[in-house]
Amino acid sequence: MPHFTKQFTNGAPIITAVLKVTQARADALTAANQPIPPMQRMTALVDSGASCTCVDPTIIQALGLSPTGSTLMFTPSTGAQGHTTDQFDASLQIYCTMEQAPLEIPVIGVVASELRVQGIDALIGRDVLKFCLFDYNGASGFFTLAF
Repeated sequence: MPHFTKQFTNGAPIITAVLKVTQARADALTAANQPIPPMQRMTALVDSGASCTCVDPTIIQALGLSPTGSTLMFTPSTGAQGHTTDQFDASLQIYCTMEQAPLEIPVIGVVASELRVQGIDALIGRDVLKFCLFDYNGASGFFTLAF
């Protein structure tokens, strides 16, 4: 099982992830003689409290993604009401090393969330963690992610 163990960055489990257009979107762009946007490398916080993966709007804009649906989002500040937000289909990859096959989720619905103000590009939520083993060792300041 591919895995990596990393020291916390600024007290948090930070990884590098890649977001790109789905294969279906790439095929449609190719058929229309349009360029395929380059994949976007992201600094991502592994967040077991997030139900879905959230991506800064600058990443979504760089990929030229259009909403494919909507979802109800709950945060501590929204209370029980929540709010409806657009969802975007993308492809996500997480690498242990460049020599090993990545965790690849060919189609995942991500939502836009202003994250760059926190020094990150994405939150990796439980929609991704359901494919992983995530060990958070706060006492040692390390975490392990396996898939």
